[in-house]
Amino acid sequence: MAQDTIPVNDGSRSNGVSADSATLLQPSPQAQSISADEIALYDRQIRLWGVHAQERLRSANILLIGMKALANEIAKNLVLAGIGSLTILDDQVITEEDLGSQFFISELHVGMNRATAAVAQVRTLNPRVALTVDTESILLKPPEFYSMFDMIIATELDLNSLSTINASCRFVNKPFYAAGSHGFYGFIFADLITHDYVIEREKSNVPTQLKPETVTRTIIATNTKKENGKHIEMVTKRELYWPINLANTSPLQPENISSRRRKMQVPPLLTCLRALWEFQNLSGRALPSHSHQDLQLFTTLATEKHKELQLPSETLTSEFLRSFLQNVGSEIAPVTAFLGGQLAQDVINVLGQREQPIQNFLLFDSEDSKAPVYALHPIFPPLDEPVIA
Repeated sequence: MAQDTIPVNDGSRSNGVSADSATLLQPSPQAQSISADEIALYDRQIRLWGVHAQERLRSANILLIGMKALANEIAKNLVLAGIGSLTILDDQVITEEDLGSQFFISELHVGMNRATAAVAQVRTLNPRVALTVDTESILLKPPEFYSMFDMIIATELDLNSLSTINASCRFVNKPFYAAGSHGFYGFIFADLITHDYVIEREKSNVPTQLKPETVTRTIIATNTKKENGKHIEMVTKRELYWPINLANTSPLQPENISSRRRKMQVPPLLTCLRALWEFQNLSGRALPSHSHQDLQLFTTLATEKHKELQLPSETLTSEFLRSFLQNVGSEIAPVTAFLGGQLAQDVINVLGQREQPIQNFLLFDSEDSKAPVYALHPIFPPLDEPVIA
């Protein structure tokens, strides 16, 4: 049913709820089964991921923090997919700079709150999705605030803010995504804490063993079914995740730096993102200016981060540093469209518990048209070696 009113939270009412008021990835007992009209509306995607996954989508309550170009793309994709409800939280106002790449607003909205201005156009995409606007700062929210949501997505924030939100999400056991764009570049980070999902494949003659596949991934169950005359194996896997503050200080995994060739393939974008977050922490400012002092500090930080990652110095070129600094803080529509599409698709897969999710850092360089994913987490002993106390 379409929602006739759009509730707005301006901070005048309490947002605290019980930590056990929502259960991760479990549809509400009160939610009705998907209707015939909805089956017709979402027919194409139901054919891709099934009615059960669509029911999980329609019961999902998602929090989207920030409403700039990247969040516009995320909101568009999730609302069109048919999620149950979306809360858009942003305490900032629209400036003329926002008009270049954000498609839910116009010149008439300059000076208005970003979330409030965008929500009317978001609603036209799919009136079945319940929308809520919150204009209070996310940093004023207690951890209990996040317990009402099934998924939290934070965009275009500094590392300290992302770490605070991530910690609150872990406190109430809720999956968390972070994403940001800087002109030609961008990233997606996922902390799903612990996530189970199912991979379907044609059954092999070799039995699937219940055992770890990687440090983060373990096969925990198997089942079979017959489909179109073929025996299909359904393999349930479990992924373990770490918060963004640990991922940001973790080394690359041995397989990424086992040879010079592999080291050369790691994009310097990872180095520059870490340098940017360190710059924000040291300076207290969101972005470096074009002053000699800021440029020198950023270059020094980037050089240090590159060494910490054990990457060859020649991959951190002055040309890339210059390009990153020229792009930092800007928004380019094709880049935000790619990142928003990737993140929304991962959220849909996670809610439906299908396919392997992002583990855990996706880096996008549109100049090279590459988006590698790196599992950044503390190093543990190899799987076949015992831990010595």
